[in-house]
Amino acid sequence: MDTTWKLSWQRASNHEGFTRGARAFLALAVVLAYGWWADWQTELMPVLLGVIASALTETDDSWRGRLRAQLLAMGCFTLVALAVCATVSWPWVLMGVMALSAFTFTMLGALSERYRAIAFGSLVLFIYEALAAHTSRDAAVVATPLMLGGAAWYGVVSVLWNAVMPRAPVRYRLAKLYAMLGEYLRLKALLLEPVRDEDLERRRMALALHNGRVVDALNAAKESLISRMGRGTPPQWLQTAMHQYLAAQDVHERVSSSHEHYDLLAQSFFHSDVLYRCQRVLTQLGEQALKFSVAIQQQTEPVHSGVTSRAIEDMEAALAHQEEIEREHPSAAQARPLRSLRALGHNLTALARVFAGALALPVDEPGASAAVDYSLFDREPRTLRDAWGRIRAQCRAQSPWLRHSVRLSLSLVLGFAVMQATADPHGYWILLTIVFVSQPQYAATQTRLMQRAKGTAIGLALGWAVIQLFPGDFIQAALLVLGGAVFFGARHTRYVLATAAVTTLLLLSFHQMGMSQGVILTRLLDTAVGCCIAAAAAWLVLPHWQSRQWPQLAAQALQTQAIYLREILAQYQSGKRDHLAYRVARRNAHNADAALSNSYSAMLKEPLRVRGGAEVVGNFLRLSHTQLNYLSALGAQRGGAAAQPMDEATQASAQALLQSLQDLSDELERAQREMGGRRRPVAQAPAVAEVLRQFGQTPPVAPAQSWMANQLQLVGKVFPQLREQARQMVERG
Repeated sequence: MDTTWKLSWQRASNHEGFTRGARAFLALAVVLAYGWWADWQTELMPVLLGVIASALTETDDSWRGRLRAQLLAMGCFTLVALAVCATVSWPWVLMGVMALSAFTFTMLGALSERYRAIAFGSLVLFIYEALAAHTSRDAAVVATPLMLGGAAWYGVVSVLWNAVMPRAPVRYRLAKLYAMLGEYLRLKALLLEPVRDEDLERRRMALALHNGRVVDALNAAKESLISRMGRGTPPQWLQTAMHQYLAAQDVHERVSSSHEHYDLLAQSFFHSDVLYRCQRVLTQLGEQALKFSVAIQQQTEPVHSGVTSRAIEDMEAALAHQEEIEREHPSAAQARPLRSLRALGHNLTALARVFAGALALPVDEPGASAAVDYSLFDREPRTLRDAWGRIRAQCRAQSPWLRHSVRLSLSLVLGFAVMQATADPHGYWILLTIVFVSQPQYAATQTRLMQRAKGTAIGLALGWAVIQLFPGDFIQAALLVLGGAVFFGARHTRYVLATAAVTTLLLLSFHQMGMSQGVILTRLLDTAVGCCIAAAAAWLVLPHWQSRQWPQLAAQALQTQAIYLREILAQYQSGKRDHLAYRVARRNAHNADAALSNSYSAMLKEPLRVRGGAEVVGNFLRLSHTQLNYLSALGAQRGGAAAQPMDEATQASAQALLQSLQDLSDELERAQREMGGRRRPVAQAPAVAEVLRQFGQTPPVAPAQSWMANQLQLVGKVFPQLREQARQMVERG
């Protein structure tokens, strides 16, 4: 029983939602305890709002990074608080300052996730300050130090928490990463099922869409590690975490590899159980990845029953038997599938070896870990010049951040006008709703506003019930603290629950101050008005439809794949090295593929009239992901048994593929510039489409006399299909 309780506590304490909620619980509990001791009433609400605004700026970071971010956030908070104090007596001037602040802060969010959080929290505090001021400069002067004090208090809690417990967020992200890899392995195993007439295209699409989630998990784990890497040698636990992350990268490259058309393998080995053996290995490795996820989060050793090793032995025996049959009865038709099958078997065996050493640093040889390149590429802006360059790059008509900034500013202006026209004393809730539900993408905005509306309704009902059932002030205060903890714990994963919790918190706060009369109906109506304004703005004000971005996204995917292929070829000539340049090229290729996947998912939630040929886009995504799988197989086999020196014909094929990928990428970028992001009539599209037809024929491919030449041939067969989908995409754009 004690062991079970300890494991449950270990798992909870390493969960990001739990730690966020625990920090909020601590900060709010201290504030309320001090308020009871000091007999605060009206002073309590601004302090609570300051705590909430400060907590909204928090991202996964080290204590040093959190301290820097908190100081920057406090600077922004002070500026917006002074702006409200200076303009609160003139509502329309306040509206202009608010719109300017919304535009500026949203553009600041283009720098990175850390700055997006600071910008969001600053904008929320602007509205909280205006709400607390009640159109009176004197009230604003009183509320400002209280609100800033609450924000500073949460900053102290956050910095100290991250200093004392730096490991939990890293473990959580690594555990989530291995869980995502486990699901990817399961989906990949479905492709190896040797059943004829199976819907492989549907399964490939599911794999491509899930790959976007795996890449997001890889990026989140990487950012968590980078934020904790200081100067000098990292501590042992951080070296272990970096080793686990790099192992996950290796697993991802190997499991995303494709060595042959799966339907050809199914036809060639239909009367053999060898593909079932390969599928079983993949399935077992997927279960092993899930065990790793639990082990990382609970800090326990994964249980190995030996099933995976026996599955590998059975697979190798089946491969040996198939090779024996080929030696006794040679068949030209079987040569290529058998070569690919052999490479698949080597890859699965190597994948199992990666899993065997994934959780712990290598200790077999002295200094083995020191020989590993643990460097990671940090994408944070390093200087003010770099930051300004990134923001300036977003100052163009097609930038999603510029569009979102304009859209949010205009939405807030309209919401403020509605508030003034109706003389709503709680009208700032309209503005808060707009800020919380407005997202850069139309689909994300629609999803968020539905969650916000549902959560508000649930929270109001729950808050009313709590007030009726628990009239005591102490119990209500305890539930208020609990509501804040639930809000921050569930904000990133279960937004309906989070909204219900924060709505209950606010309702209890107003009741504690004796101001709950009419709050429920007002909150419900203001939320509905804010959601309607945000929905209309997402539809009408510079909408960021995904179909208009696809030529650029497709060009980026092709360009990064070309760079990835170039790095792979260099390693075949100089030898396998997992250095930073190679890993960056690999990660950029997968990031571009994930961008295609995420954009396609968002497109499917947009109105039918603006999807711009979703079928063509889906085909391009599937083919692009398949092409990346073939390239990943080349990367996975570096230094393996299937890797052979390139002859002149193979080198010529590789260079032709490189040039073709780069040329098509350039033509798609040119097409995007010519379209200017606007839909053109189909009659005007052939001029661009003709360029796509004429830039080159199918790249020549060497005869498939080696495994590498065969792999390049697979890429060469996918490429013309990609080019055709690109042509159709431009014509319909």
